[in-house]
Amino acid sequence: QVQLVESGGGLVQAGGSLRLSCAASGVTFSSYAMAWFRQAPGKERERVAATNWSGGSIYYADSVKGRFTISRDNAENTVYLQMRSLEPEDTAVYYCAAGSLGVSGTFYPRYWGQGTQVTVSS
Repeated sequence: QVQLVESGGGLVQAGGSLRLSCAASGVTFSSYAMAWFRQAPGKERERVAATNWSGGSIYYADSVKGRFTISRDNAENTVYLQMRSLEPEDTAVYYCAAGSLGVSGTFYPRYWGQGTQVTVSS
């Protein structure tokens, strides 16, 4: 019954912006930390951003820091990833996840979305 559904992926030119959304259902959304991951062919899965239940604690991967913004709207059961200054290296399948966030900043996923493709062209 738990579902995380990503949307907003697509094709964008380098330097452009894109906003991903992840809508959750079947869970008490506000009780979960949320995160965005990405995986490109031949590369390891990378956590790009994470937020605690309230949005008061935010973590970013160095590769996206300053360009990506994670936010959440608990009233709408939705987490967002605003991506700007996109580069071809950002091309990947992006996944949202619900889980918990440790005091060290480590994210422990429990539920995963199906992923959405982001392709950045030169």
